Amino acid sequence: HVQLVESGGGSVQIGGSLTLACAASRGFDDADAEWGWFRQAPGKEREGIATVEPNSGRTYYADSVKGRFTISQDNAETMIWLRMTGLKPEDTGMYYCGAGPGHRDFRFWGQGTQVTVS
Repeated sequence: HVQLVESGGGSVQIGGSLTLACAASRGFDDADAEWGWFRQAPGKEREGIATVEPNSGRTYYADSVKGRFTISQDNAETMIWLRMTGLKPEDTGMYYCGAGPGHRDFRFWGQGTQVTVS
């Protein structure tokens, strides 16, 4: 089991920037582990926006955030950040950190942090 805690949300103006952080209770031993950021806008389903495979360093981005958001992790693989720039109103939502032992196998979730762009 992995515990995830997000931080860094808040309110920001259109075009502004924000950095989210997610702390994991332990690193990942699974070779195909993946973790990252998901967003749930009001009335919509949760969507993956940026993830990283801790062991390979491979990153994945949703088309809607490519070129604006950057995911990064520390060497201990217990922290990830999401640097968000050029924020738009449609980026508003609850941002969750998710993690799992395999590619796209997200089993563990944080409580979320709210981002509001206006």
